[in-house]
Amino acid sequence: MRNFSVDLRGVVDLLSRHLYSSPRVYVRELLQNAVDAITARGGGWDAAIRIRARGDGELQIHDTGIGLTEAQVHRLLATIGNSSKRDELGFARHDFLGQFGIGLLSCFLVADEIEVVTKSAVEDAPAVVWRGHADGHYTVREGRREQAGTTVTLRARRDFEHWLEPSTVMELARHYGALLPYDIRVNGEPVTEGPPPWEREWPTERERRRALLQYGTRIVGAEPFDVIDLAVPEAGLRGVAYVLPHQTSPGEPARHRVYLKRMLLSDRAEQITPEWAFFVRCVLDSEELRPTASREQLYDDELLDRTREALGGQLRGWLLRLAATEPERLRAFLAVHGLGVKAMATRDVEMLRVVDEWIAFQTSEGEIPLSRFRARHRTIRYTAQDEEFQQFAGIAAAQGIALVNGGYAYDVEILERLRLLDPDLDVRRLEPAELATRLDPVGPDVAFAARDFLRIAERALAGHGCEPALRAFAPATLPVLYLEGTGPAADPQEAGGVWAQFAADTVERARPMLVFNHRNPLIARLTGTVNTEVVVLAVEALYGYALLAGRRPMRPEDVAAVNRAFLGLVEHAVHRETP
Repeated sequence: MRNFSVDLRGVVDLLSRHLYSSPRVYVRELLQNAVDAITARGGGWDAAIRIRARGDGELQIHDTGIGLTEAQVHRLLATIGNSSKRDELGFARHDFLGQFGIGLLSCFLVADEIEVVTKSAVEDAPAVVWRGHADGHYTVREGRREQAGTTVTLRARRDFEHWLEPSTVMELARHYGALLPYDIRVNGEPVTEGPPPWEREWPTERERRRALLQYGTRIVGAEPFDVIDLAVPEAGLRGVAYVLPHQTSPGEPARHRVYLKRMLLSDRAEQITPEWAFFVRCVLDSEELRPTASREQLYDDELLDRTREALGGQLRGWLLRLAATEPERLRAFLAVHGLGVKAMATRDVEMLRVVDEWIAFQTSEGEIPLSRFRARHRTIRYTAQDEEFQQFAGIAAAQGIALVNGGYAYDVEILERLRLLDPDLDVRRLEPAELATRLDPVGPDVAFAARDFLRIAERALAGHGCEPALRAFAPATLPVLYLEGTGPAADPQEAGGVWAQFAADTVERARPMLVFNHRNPLIARLTGTVNTEVVVLAVEALYGYALLAGRRPMRPEDVAAVNRAFLGLVEHAVHRETP
């Protein structure tokens, strides 16, 4: 049997390029090992961690932890992947931060040489000096140390001296270790701040809230809209969520500050809250959640799934309490984060009730909440695109159709889910042909007089894949209407009479229609025009007008036709006025 040979330089390169995001993690790993050593020794003595950064490329970190024997030094410091943080059966011990036994190797990201002087607090053994080098060799000898514990000394690699500068070391120590439960100092200056603010005792709830909001201002960069206490006992998790005072993109993943046993894991941790909760930033400390190998994100397992679900429930509960007890604050919140609540409403009935009651939708009767709109109408139609609503809203209002604009994010899903709150409600998408059946036919005399106009219009629109129709509808100010040929939503036979045949023809053709409104004075005069050239130009101009009014995209041939019609009509007008 042969053992693998390990190229330590290759391992260090692997760590720096693929495991750790930055060399700065070496401070976290040194703190982690020191905290674990103190934890392993237990209480009853002066637990402390001291870091000395001299500014000459050398750094030392001292702890008063359990220390190591010579046998442990050979087994743990010289064997990649081994760890003292396991019991005799190989299971990870619960009280320690580290779980992977490779933390010390991270120091080779900034140093070519690591020296460890350690003395065991368990066995009556001499101190041991272990010196490791980045090329893979190490030495072990007997050393001198009066008290139990460990001192690690780093000597910087060339061009990496700045990582061991006193100001950098202090910044990194505070970044990772500010909440650790032991006395940590860098060059005599305190690093730790004591327990997190949500764990401290406060004289009054008002003072506690003020302290939490001040802490949140540091985290968020502005005073939060609100602070929400969070707790998941199963994950040993406590913390707070800060409601952001400004809008944030739903597509941008929320990044949270997560501590494991009060050591900072990451200030950009993702997937700890549901996707819809993008309006909060959390600060959390957990005893049970597992880190990934890099200790920069959380391991996505069943416990994290249950934690995410529990946190989502607590955030949802805050919103429901706000709706029940502080409606004005809820309106202020929705003005900023209404999109997030809409996202929740697509999955959660209680959030759907909040949206139904409090968020105004654009309707054919103005902007009102859905609860008021459906109280007036038992049949509701919606458009899936904003441009459709802008085109049809006036006609729908004139025809008595209750229309809602579903062209914004999550609106269609919310409208379709209204039946969960009101099972007898008829909610469907408005189909153009359904709207067409509401348009009045013109009389036989008008239809006969307009037959030449329709024939010319049909030829003019053929190149656009569109067919003309002549109807009479309100409002009379709208001269023409462009309808996509999607077919009616209802059974064509329900229209009855001539309209049944009209609707059936629409389904069969499934082509767009340009509907001319005979109630409009311009169209009424145009249908009696005998000048074929003027009719062609006017039809092409009205086709372009209908596309623009409906905010529909125009193809190059459409733009060319509109330009041709405009210039032609101008030329015709000038020609008439010229002697």
